[in-house]
Amino acid sequence: MPSAANDDPSATGRHDPRADYGRHLEARRASLAEAIRRHVTFGHLRAAVLVAGLVAAYAAFSRDLFSGWWLFVFAAAFFWVGGQLERAINARARLNRAILFYERGLARLNGRWAGTGGETGDRFLHDDHLYAQDLDLFGEASLFELLSSARTRIGEDTLAAWLKAPAEPSVVRARQQAVVELAPRTDLREDLAVLGENLRTGVNAEALAAWGELPTRLASPTVPAWIWVLSGAGVLAVAGAVVWLMAFLELLLISPAQLTAIRVYVVLTYAVCQAVLWRFRASRAAILHDVDEAAHDLGLLSDIVHRLEAERFSAERLATLRSELNVEGLPASRRIARLHRLTDLVDSRDSVFVRLIGPLLLWDLHLIFAIERWRRLSGPALRPWLAAVGEMESLSSLAAYHYEHPADVFPELIEATSAFEPHFEAEGLGHPLLAEAITVRNDVRIAGDLKVLIVSGSNMSGKSTLLRTVGINTVLAQAGAPVRARRMRLTTLEIGASIRIQDSLQSGVSRFYAEITRLGLIMRRAADTHRVLFLIDELLHGTNSHDRRIGAEAVVRGLVDRGAIGLVTTHDLALASVATAMGSRGANVHFQDVLEDGRLRFDYRMRPGVVEHSNALALMRSVGLDV
Repeated sequence: MPSAANDDPSATGRHDPRADYGRHLEARRASLAEAIRRHVTFGHLRAAVLVAGLVAAYAAFSRDLFSGWWLFVFAAAFFWVGGQLERAINARARLNRAILFYERGLARLNGRWAGTGGETGDRFLHDDHLYAQDLDLFGEASLFELLSSARTRIGEDTLAAWLKAPAEPSVVRARQQAVVELAPRTDLREDLAVLGENLRTGVNAEALAAWGELPTRLASPTVPAWIWVLSGAGVLAVAGAVVWLMAFLELLLISPAQLTAIRVYVVLTYAVCQAVLWRFRASRAAILHDVDEAAHDLGLLSDIVHRLEAERFSAERLATLRSELNVEGLPASRRIARLHRLTDLVDSRDSVFVRLIGPLLLWDLHLIFAIERWRRLSGPALRPWLAAVGEMESLSSLAAYHYEHPADVFPELIEATSAFEPHFEAEGLGHPLLAEAITVRNDVRIAGDLKVLIVSGSNMSGKSTLLRTVGINTVLAQAGAPVRARRMRLTTLEIGASIRIQDSLQSGVSRFYAEITRLGLIMRRAADTHRVLFLIDELLHGTNSHDRRIGAEAVVRGLVDRGAIGLVTTHDLALASVATAMGSRGANVHFQDVLEDGRLRFDYRMRPGVVEHSNALALMRSVGLDV
């Protein structure tokens, strides 16, 4: 396991991410000012060259002051300046994205990252997941928004999958080592952030990989010689059509017999080409449809692969992922770029020019043979390429978090055995979505004979936040990221949470029914895996005190009997007896508040035992209720 003290210099406090980002930001802003100056300069220069060229053309052709051949000098100057202008525009765009990259990094460090344009991951929220909504994994101000710097859909999908399911200890350790190596590579993360023109690519990785694995639709990916011959005849037919048009417009003198011969040749060639296209109509339609559905928006993906190909890694997992991009012949990035060009050519079929001359050139046939040739040579490698990119981007996201939070530590993952049951212990545990300045840390231990903590306390005292703190740090730990703690040790745990349970008017489901349904799912999961960490807020809140007391003890006992460990919160002091009934397997802890000068104050510190008073009446009086 990586040690913050031994393996990662960035994690020892010897670097200041805020100062580092600030230096980079000022440097990029200075470079942007220079890029803007070049942009303006070449823009004015291009306009000046154009005006000078027009004046020279007037002087050459109207005044005969010099030869018109000199205009080629102005044309060359115009195109050279245009190229410089385009480079200045591209540099300006890249620097703007680099500035945004560092501004967002500083916003995260200053606790103002929510809603700053990062991907929120709303599409990963599903009502049936056992903890995603409860722990704020996705959505605005979520863990995903804090972590994700992925530019590709597969990168976002991979990171989301890591957050939604625990990895085994060996996998987590490999990710930790990769994160340690990637953390100081700010230049790599910046390069990945500024590549391409779009903020993200919409490539559907599964659809693209499945397309690459389709069986071939053509007997051979090599264009038959007769198609090349017919395409050559088509080129002559295009030239003949131009001559025909010029003769019609009386721009070219040609004999009637020659014109008739040209017309016959063009019409016959067109008819033959159309017949050939008709012969291939089924395979042509299928191939073009499939590639249009699956392979699009590949420019950014190609750029990312090209950037990763330039890296060399020592961490075993990173080296393995990098090796996935190694192929004989052309590099993976060049191959993806070629597929990108082919898809652009497929899109060009909608242009008027291609619609006019495409049939004579057998444009579609050359396209489908090129596409099938690409797919036969490179299609099977698409899935490992995409998986490698997705994992690299996910590891880079976790590395950025590690770099920006050098005080956070990597947890120790314990291999669970029959002698070592589910285990969770943490010292100085805090919530990673809260700014460090306002984070209150607590020690939490559920291990050995102790299986459940019953957390009592008044409203707003910190009970629900404690559950989320335990849960979200467990998610980070099992994804391979550092955790907000001084020390943390745990076995592999599958989280089952009942914190943010809502009723549903549309489905006719009450809050109480929604809660017991979730509890049933957690209970079944505990029976299946024997390694569930349950986090239950205000257990059976929606029923009467008598039924609640009996039901709460049955639920907690049932979960513990199935090998689960966890925490249950309540403001009903009667439920504190559940811990007593559990004997050594249960314990009471509480949060308390103090009424000072008519105001309730909370310190959010967890203490042993049962809370001794409630603040409900004081809260009601504080808002003007006469109670």
